[in-house]
Amino acid sequence: SLPNPKLPLFQFPNKEQFRKGFAGLALSTLALSSTLPPGTDAPYFLGAAPVAAIPKTIAALKAEERTVVDLFKEAVPSVVYINTFIQTRDVFSMDVMSVPQGAGSGVMWTKDGVVVTNFHVIRQAQGATVTVTDKSGKGTTQYPARVIGVDPDKDIAVLKIDPKAPSPPTGAQGGFTPAVVPLPGADKSLVTRADDAIPSFVPIKLGNSGDLEVGQSTFAIGNPFGLDHSLTTGIVSGLGREMRSPTGRPITGCIQTDAAINPGNSGGALLDSDGSLVGMNTAIYSPSGASAGIGFAIPVDSVKPIVESLLANGRA
Repeated sequence: SLPNPKLPLFQFPNKEQFRKGFAGLALSTLALSSTLPPGTDAPYFLGAAPVAAIPKTIAALKAEERTVVDLFKEAVPSVVYINTFIQTRDVFSMDVMSVPQGAGSGVMWTKDGVVVTNFHVIRQAQGATVTVTDKSGKGTTQYPARVIGVDPDKDIAVLKIDPKAPSPPTGAQGGFTPAVVPLPGADKSLVTRADDAIPSFVPIKLGNSGDLEVGQSTFAIGNPFGLDHSLTTGIVSGLGREMRSPTGRPITGCIQTDAAINPGNSGGALLDSDGSLVGMNTAIYSPSGASAGIGFAIPVDSVKPIVESLLANGRA
């Protein structure tokens, strides 16, 4: 009997019709395949015009990665690592020694060594050092720093690197000598004493947080858990958020981001895709204390006037 024309395509009433139908389909496929562009794996359909092959995106991905790599390299000398200390007296030798109290991040605000960070990073500390990566990215220099002014209600502090300032004593072995610490693979000849070097700092590029929109890319650079200059990426998840300062006062207009922020990131940089500072990483919402994808940054437009006031008057 003849095939029923009302049956759907690829359904056949018996084996003989299946054999004939399959053979016809194979011939049609063979004829169609000869018209496809060579080397393509794009889908084609019977009765449809040939579709252009989808281009490979590896080159595009590499270009995008290169943009992020260059952004990070440019920002690294402007994001610093802050160690804080409290002084105590050794019960056996009675020598005064500094005990590490905590660590955080900061951003280089001016070329003469003004550093901006969160107040809670230096709260209750009796001494601080700031570690700066040089312009080549091959070495770091640790400097003592002094406090210029703080605004606890807005969780902002301004420090000043002072290579000639007294450094926190580190125990019975004597004073602390800041020095350039070479990174792995760096040229050992780069090692110099900080007080012999002429400070040449790279200030962070300031952006405009008022132009931010939800969905924009964000890049967080800081020192989570002491892992210096760690980069995480995300987007602006929300705007106009509110968080509490160390004094319990509200800080309004904050940026929410899903770029991973962890303990040690406080005071670090939140950058836009242009590499400009749009916020200072400050807090996270997390039941566990680690990043849960909900981080908050004080917008740079709020930081600027406070820093200017602290530099001018010592208070906001």
